Amino acid sequence: MTKAKREILYFRAAAVFSFLLISLPLSVFAQNADGVAKFYQGKQVKFILGHDVGGDYDIGGRLLARYLVKYVPGYPSTVVQNMPGANSLVATNYLFNVAPKDGTVIGSFSRNIPSDAVRGLRNLKATPTQFGWIGATSKPSRICIAEAATGVDSVEILLNRPLIVGGTGTGGIQSFIPNAVNRLLGTKFKVVEGYKGHSDLMIALERGEINGLCSVLDLLLASHDESIKAGKYKVLFHTEETALSELPSTPSIFSYVSSDRDQQVLRLLFSSAVFGRPYATPPDVPTERLQALRLAFDKAVEDAEFLAEAKRLQLDVRAKTGDELARLVALLQETPQDVVVAANEIVPPNR
Repeated sequence: MTKAKREILYFRAAAVFSFLLISLPLSVFAQNADGVAKFYQGKQVKFILGHDVGGDYDIGGRLLARYLVKYVPGYPSTVVQNMPGANSLVATNYLFNVAPKDGTVIGSFSRNIPSDAVRGLRNLKATPTQFGWIGATSKPSRICIAEAATGVDSVEILLNRPLIVGGTGTGGIQSFIPNAVNRLLGTKFKVVEGYKGHSDLMIALERGEINGLCSVLDLLLASHDESIKAGKYKVLFHTEETALSELPSTPSIFSYVSSDRDQQVLRLLFSSAVFGRPYATPPDVPTERLQALRLAFDKAVEDAEFLAEAKRLQLDVRAKTGDELARLVALLQETPQDVVVAANEIVPPNR
């Protein structure tokens, strides 16, 4: 055989080998996709929502459920079941320990669950790193406001002058934030507990029962945007590390903390905001089905009709992917133990 023929045969063999290398993953992908579609065809995907009907977790979960299944291979139907209790611990424990692990159940629970697990929350029977994270909607920045008439218009004044704010119990951010800041910085929030939720607190604020409030930025802007702009209420601070685009001149509470350790404590205490309204499957869902659900989520949150409906509902649906959530959960697990202890001393995780 001549040298030229050998070279021709060599290049032909190399071309066939390269084609096989390219084709094999594509064929495997196609088989996986066909398998996922076959599995979901005629099935029902159940959304377990860990909060009561009517709140943003409920409204957001029901909206997502309708659009996500549009993009799941096999086009399954969907049903929503509310499973409230213990600030979503009931739903979290059910999803982790009881729900089928085949990709037919998706759960929504409190954004606090990942940090609660790090802090050793009593009665939490789940390991967040083992959930199949699908994605999250909403980026709920938190702020604290005070009536201008109180004269409390800055954190510096709040260090020396009391401000009466309303709370909904130790698990709610309306109580959690002022109590944490009091313990860490020495501010003088006076928290009046017993309010049922944001609506009750708004009424209390208008009646003068309380003089300030810590809550979600979007909720406060929706109800009191004009009053804030008019100067009736002063925004004292926000709890994010970076500036808020909506209120760029408002200081971060992190700017009042000097030591690295205290910064870490605040980061752990306020880490829940980055999880928005999270969605996950039970552990051990087959990889190809979890990936299909993640891809369906990514497409659903970009769906024009989904976005239009969310806008009509005044629902924040800025999204994070499942991969992003998984990385954030893993990062939380690396929190130094002395930081966890310090955070628990400030706000015990015993709800």
